[in-house]
Amino acid sequence: MIDMVLVAVGGAVLCWLVVRARLLFARSGLDLPGHRSLHSAPVPHGGGLGIVVAALAACLWLEVAICWPIAILILALVSMLDDAIHLPFWVRLAVHLGVATYVLLQVENGVPTWLLLALILLIAWATNAYNFMDGADGLAGSMAATGFGAYGLAFSSAGQYELAGVCAAVAGASMAFLRYNWHPAKVFSGDVGAIPLGFMAGALGVYGVLHEIWPAWFPLIVFAPFLADATVTLLRRALRGERVWEAHREHYYQRMVLMYGRHDRMCKQWILLMLSGAVLGLVMLWYAKWLGLCALLAWSAVVLLLGVRVDRRWRAHADGKHRSALRME
Repeated sequence: MIDMVLVAVGGAVLCWLVVRARLLFARSGLDLPGHRSLHSAPVPHGGGLGIVVAALAACLWLEVAICWPIAILILALVSMLDDAIHLPFWVRLAVHLGVATYVLLQVENGVPTWLLLALILLIAWATNAYNFMDGADGLAGSMAATGFGAYGLAFSSAGQYELAGVCAAVAGASMAFLRYNWHPAKVFSGDVGAIPLGFMAGALGVYGVLHEIWPAWFPLIVFAPFLADATVTLLRRALRGERVWEAHREHYYQRMVLMYGRHDRMCKQWILLMLSGAVLGLVMLWYAKWLGLCALLAWSAVVLLLGVRVDRRWRAHADGKHRSALRME
């Protein structure tokens, strides 16, 4: 535990240094506000590079399998290029699928081909889902600190100290990043941070299942808020025939910000949800593994009910704005 804390502190320091260096050039690489964004002033992006640097440093220092830092580095470089020139969606997706395939071929232990293909798609989805959810001040950083903190504790309890250290470094770096990303944000993560985080959330979750470190329900419980919001929102858009890869403001967290008028109020509620899921997952893993599937079903029901509540409030909010507009006319 002491070693994990030290690694987390080291990750936080590295991230802080990188973000401070990025802010020296705050007038370049700006994320400009638009009708589909939640911010009203230009904000520099690329702060997520600090988390990536912390993760890479931990991978090299702790001598984890080389496939992990290679995958993180490839995703970070391609995402940095995407932040700069906006690569076509199919190029990004091809890279995400390729990296997921590469890592799984290095760490899988004799799974059938059909399952391998399904896991590749799952990791690619987690990679993109995390990026879709990186649209409000403090949200993605909070999920990273909570989710990878839970991963780190679970890896450590299973004797996987190297990967536990990597997760601790990511959690610590995410906390340092929040210092500058909390509302009102001074810097955004950008794809360079969100894409590698989503990949690690998915790939490490799958790795833990394949190597019997935890059951499949554990990472699903820990990252349930992000996965549920991204999946339900994108399915709705797909059923309406819309381009799911284009920016929009239909995620639950986006609607909450629009209703509240503030990012931090939404984020505090989500942090409570994230922490509850992380604690539930760890308690089930350590003390009641046989109840894990029931816990996943119950937690999924809670998350979905909260989503229904947001839907109802959003409809009432939209109706109120419509009536106000009619009165003004």
